[in-house]
This record gives sequence, structure tokens and C-alpha cells, in this order.
Amino acid sequence: MGQKTDKLPEILAPCGSEESVHAAVCCGADAVYLGQRAFNARQNADNFDALSLKKIVSYCHLYGVKVYQTLNTLVFDSEIQPLLQCIRTGCQAGVDAFIIQDMGVLSLVRHYAPDMPIHASTQMTIHTPAGAQLLEKLGVKRVVLARELSLKEIEEIRASAGIELEVFVHGALCVCVSGQCYMSGMLGGRSGNRGCCAQPCRLPFSVRGDGSPDLSLKDLSAIGILGRLAAAGVDSFKIEGRMKRPEYVAASVTACAQKL
Repeated sequence: MGQKTDKLPEILAPCGSEESVHAAVCCGADAVYLGQRAFNARQNADNFDALSLKKIVSYCHLYGVKVYQTLNTLVFDSEIQPLLQCIRTGCQAGVDAFIIQDMGVLSLVRHYAPDMPIHASTQMTIHTPAGAQLLEKLGVKRVVLARELSLKEIEEIRASAGIELEVFVHGALCVCVSGQCYMSGMLGGRSGNRGCCAQPCRLPFSVRGDGSPDLSLKDLSAIGILGRLAAAGVDSFKIEGRMKRPEYVAASVTACAQKL
């Protein structure tokens, strides 16, 4: 069963570049999430090669900040060897956890890096107590809940499972359910589940014919209710935006830190 603690939730910052990492650390983030050049859901970010990843992990750990590596795309059988190299590079760099969407990738990490903590990506679309309980049984440390959940639904999941809960508190929202969108892949051959979303939903699909982008949702901002989320048992507050500038990272982390 879930348990509440008096510990403040973690502030988790998005970092698509080295500059964003510095911004996050300097403004008070407890952890950052980032990706290597492959197998991450933001292929168009600057991202990190083996050398820069090791350097940035050392920098973060010097200041007591954790680093979570995104491995949050679907993977083809033909990509297993480069995937294993990506896993190996993350382990050698000393990242603190892998964020995973594909259950096959989860199985491979369990086999080749059994001591590495695993976080279930929001792309897994976990939105029920049963989903959280299943992942807990599989040894997953944390689940990044689907962005569509209400506060009541988060409380129900917390009451039913001991797994750590992470929720998005600021940034872009997708009109499609997390991890289930095939719009970009169908229209342009660029799959959001492969890290290459072209964001066609931002185009003017207008209901009234006035050119307004009616499929493009307004951004989420739950910073005003961080206290209620903490009381509900959320362990980590996640900020969306690995494609955004370091100034955005600095401002959003600062806002969360001041609110807490």
C-alpha cells in the first residue's frame, strides 16, 4: 500500500542541452532528465554523446543532483545491439535511472543492468491502480503517470501501490493520450513513439474555419497546487520541455522551488 512521507517532492527538470543542465542545477532542481543521441523521445534536442554524458553526470553528482536517462521510445529488433550500447554507456556514465516506455527494453535492462533503477515513462500510459501494481511487481521503482489523470485518480493510485509516483506539473500537453499517438507517424512518417513527432496537432485544424489550432491544447501549469499534489503522495514534480531554452528551465525550476 502507498505511504505518505514528510519529505518534499523532487523537482525534476528537462535538459536537452548542457546549458539547460547548468540552469537546472543552479536554480535548485533535485534531478534532471536527458537523453543520448538515440532511443529518446526528443531526437531533435541537442542531447548527449558518451563523453558529454559522463561529464554532465559528474557535474550533477558534484552538486547532489540526480540524472535520469530517457530510453523512452519503442525499439525494433534490428536495433538491439545499438540499444545495448546505449544502456552500457548510461551505466558507465553513472546515471541514476533509466526512463523506459518499451516493455522489451525494460526486460533487457533488467537482464544486462540488474542494479539500475527503472522509471516507467508516461509513454506507458499508466493511469490505473492495476497498472501501477503490475509495474511494482516487475521491480520498477517509479511510474511517471499519464498526464490526463485527475487529482482523485492520483490519490487512488497512491493508496493502492507503494511504487514512487511522478507527475508532470508544467509544460506542453498533447491532445492524444500519452504514448498512444500515431498522428505524426501516419501523416508524415515521423512517429512520436520513436522520438520524432512533427507536432501536426499544432496545425490549424479549425472547427469553425477561422484558422485556430483547435487540436493544440494550452500548456499545463499545476505549480499553484503543488501542495495538494504533495499531500496526495506524489514523489516527483516533473517539468516538460527538453526542446526549450535554458531560460525556460531556469524559470520553471525557480517557480517550483519558490512554491515549495
